[in-house]
Amino acid sequence: MKPSELQQNSAELVLLALLEDGPRHGYELAKLVEAKSASLLQYQVASIYPMLHRLERKGLIQGKWVERADERRRRFYSLTAAGRKALARQRREWLQFFTALNRLTRFRDVPS
Repeated sequence: MKPSELQQNSAELVLLALLEDGPRHGYELAKLVEAKSASLLQYQVASIYPMLHRLERKGLIQGKWVERADERRRRFYSLTAAGRKALARQRREWLQFFTALNRLTRFRDVPS
């Protein structure tokens, strides 16, 4: 699997995890992914919104338009109860997957 495929397959988990701390808008999410991953993961802002809409259709997040006097109108997304459950399930699944990989490959440290 290519790194881009891993990134795409983990996108739902990444977005749900970032929304766990509170509501965020798409541009902020894209910047957080890049910053918190030390630029190893990057989502184009244009690709974030279709992912957010898909998560919203699944009932995992909820969007709300917010208008502030000093800023333009933005849609903020937050986790739903179903989203919190999905996040917990996905964390378990990814942990099991990486634990199995580690056992098979005896991979201990990430090279610099």
